[in-house]
Amino acid sequence: MKKILASFMLLAMLCGLAAPAFAEEAAPASAVTATVAASAVEAAPAVEAPVAAPAPVPNKGDTSFMLLATVLVIMMSIPGLALFYGGLVRSKNMLSILMQVFSIFALITVLWAIYGYSLAFTTGNAFIGGFDRVLLKGVFDPVTGAVANAATFSKGVYIPEFAFIAFQATFAAITVALVVGAFAERMKFASVMLFSALWFTFAYLPIAHMVWFWAGPDAYTDAAAAEAATATAGWLFAKGALDFAGGTVVHINAAVAGLVGAFMIGKRVGYGKEPMAPHNLVMTMIGAALLWVGWFGFNAGSALEAGGTATLAFANTLIATAAAVVTWLSAEWMLKGKPSLLGAASGAVAGLVAITPACGWVGIGGGLIIGALAGVVCFWGVTGLKKLLGADDSLDVFGIHGIGGILGALLTGVFNTWSMGGTGIIDYVNNTIVDTTISSQVWIQAQAVLTTVIWSALVAFVCYKIVDLTIGLRVKEEDEREGLDTTSHGERAYNY
Repeated sequence: MKKILASFMLLAMLCGLAAPAFAEEAAPASAVTATVAASAVEAAPAVEAPVAAPAPVPNKGDTSFMLLATVLVIMMSIPGLALFYGGLVRSKNMLSILMQVFSIFALITVLWAIYGYSLAFTTGNAFIGGFDRVLLKGVFDPVTGAVANAATFSKGVYIPEFAFIAFQATFAAITVALVVGAFAERMKFASVMLFSALWFTFAYLPIAHMVWFWAGPDAYTDAAAAEAATATAGWLFAKGALDFAGGTVVHINAAVAGLVGAFMIGKRVGYGKEPMAPHNLVMTMIGAALLWVGWFGFNAGSALEAGGTATLAFANTLIATAAAVVTWLSAEWMLKGKPSLLGAASGAVAGLVAITPACGWVGIGGGLIIGALAGVVCFWGVTGLKKLLGADDSLDVFGIHGIGGILGALLTGVFNTWSMGGTGIIDYVNNTIVDTTISSQVWIQAQAVLTTVIWSALVAFVCYKIVDLTIGLRVKEEDEREGLDTTSHGERAYNY
């Protein structure tokens, strides 16, 4: 029965590989953009100076919306992801996983400000950006007090670039933190930090640039200008890949890196022989709830404006996630005899992951189907597929984030079409909305998925090897048996 279910789910996940090229002049509006307006938001022209085009002034409502969305994504990471992971490990490793998530978030935020933002979101080539914004230079003018602008997805509409920088910093940080769930309870803390810095630099930044970087809507004035602008975009963006809030960049990227780590580091001592049940499902449920709430900032915030697209992403995030909880629990109830709280929490995360790439591109019906499928497919991912792979993916990072991300990315190509209730895409040259076709768009989505899988896996393999050959990957067996809380950090989660 399980083999039949596994085969059916895999077939359902891949059945749409058929699908559309964008009109060449239409730049697909992706989840994020870092087009920088040279003008400042508050600099007033000299009284007698020649009249120049007025500097675009960001709407205060959009700016407030983006700051709130950024705070919500921070909450997703710390405490949301930290508590979700913390409750799933054994009590002797509770603090170690909290420490890893907390420290990675801080480390990646620093690296983002130093060079990460520049390499991801400035003009370079099709695969990586340049160094124009190293140390965030040029964003703030101390003489005038002016802050540069970043484009949104509407012509003439901008937000302060610092708002965009901070928002995207949280995406980078939580992506890297997601990886540690796959090799929880057995990797050295120093090794986790070194790997995180390396993988962030050579995997996350290129994928983010390839999927999300473009010149912004104001560059698309006519067909010739559109062609020139598209030539400066990221490789996958130029192909027309749709990823509203991170199905490829965040979830598939992190999940593949985690799976490679689970294979290379090896299984936990006693895996399959000793009980390794979650030590505190109450904390896991609290963490899942914080993830769900914070995810509204993650998905709706990726619209970059407080408008209709943001509300569509918000509604899809609510409804698809609820659908995934229901279908996960239903599958678990039928196959295992009882629905569980862990299943409900896992189903919620599965739905959130799957709707992420699609939330601003599909209608509510499409979102509902994506969420419902995610609950069943990801349930198979952490049961049937996990056994087939044979890796000790401690907290089921690949089974949920990898499988859910792939499902959502591919189905975005199906449900983006008008016939399926989707939004279509924007033709910025003619200022119109145009339809996509399922066959060509799913093929474009599949290319984005395959590119992310291959690049993340290769980079992760090299990064793990570097760490292993320098400081080693794994703690000593006696330290692992005692627990990483005391052996790595000299603390205990519970003193009783």
